[in-house]
Amino acid sequence: MTADSEQDPQALKTGVVMDPISGIKSYKDSTFAMLLEAQRRGHTLFYMEPEHLYVRDGRVFARMQLLEVSDNTLNWFKLDPLGDKCLDELDIVLMRQDPPFDMGYIYATYMLELAEKAGTLVINRPQSLRDANEKFFINNFPQCCVPMIISSNSNLIREFVVQQGRCVVKPLDGMGGESIFQVSESDMNLNVILETITRHDSRAVMAQKYIEEISQGDKRILVINGDPVPYALARFAGEGDFRGNLAKGGSSKGVPLSERDRWICAQVAPELKQRGILFAGLDVIGDWLSEVNVTSPTCIRELDEEFGLNIAATLFDAAQESLRRR
Repeated sequence: MTADSEQDPQALKTGVVMDPISGIKSYKDSTFAMLLEAQRRGHTLFYMEPEHLYVRDGRVFARMQLLEVSDNTLNWFKLDPLGDKCLDELDIVLMRQDPPFDMGYIYATYMLELAEKAGTLVINRPQSLRDANEKFFINNFPQCCVPMIISSNSNLIREFVVQQGRCVVKPLDGMGGESIFQVSESDMNLNVILETITRHDSRAVMAQKYIEEISQGDKRILVINGDPVPYALARFAGEGDFRGNLAKGGSSKGVPLSERDRWICAQVAPELKQRGILFAGLDVIGDWLSEVNVTSPTCIRELDEEFGLNIAATLFDAAQESLRRR
């Protein structure tokens, strides 16, 4: 952290690595909510896209642009080219690139890890972005989950479906409801679905017992530095679909956390804090944890609007406290 920002927390330099800001929906984008809050606090904003990162002689650089944001849907950003700068000149970097979680994403986390070692606070910790796969990670909390199997073997998955009845099958590297299938033993397309999603037994996928309470919504619970936001966003499937993803045309409604929700958060929170995951999104269906999202969790703006919150402010309070402890 720079000497100036140690003296004045309002002088912080905050960078963001994100997909093109020109393509976001500013009224609902969680990264945009974070940028608005950082700017409100007086932070200088630095914009980068993943392909702008590079390493030279052990230091990570990026082709950066100064960023100004405005809370509207027409002209929500202004960029001013800066040229190449080293990321260790920044206090905070928000890693907000959406999946797919491919080798390009992994290489970006390697680069951000160098910046972290040089003293920059990266949200979330780059190693944890690699380690905490959003589907696989829930295996650390079997007490919170329905029966599941992860395998590339179609026969094993088929046996699981027969045992459990109705199941949901999904890839380990997807987002936004992509390539998620609801299957059952009687499904005439079961074999072809498993062949397709496993790429003929060459790719591991997850199968989970179907949770009937999905009709009551797939809840997104945001967790900041181990503490849950007191309201979740329940997402409901659109007509003719079973997926509650907003990206697939679903609707949403804010709901208070239940006692079970809080219990699940308490089970997961210590692991999140230990791994330096400052901002996570837990997906809960009924009484069960279905995913832990750590790459680019969403739903900030919807919850802020419905309940008069400022979730990004809580996040930056936690980030600034983390910087003070260094």
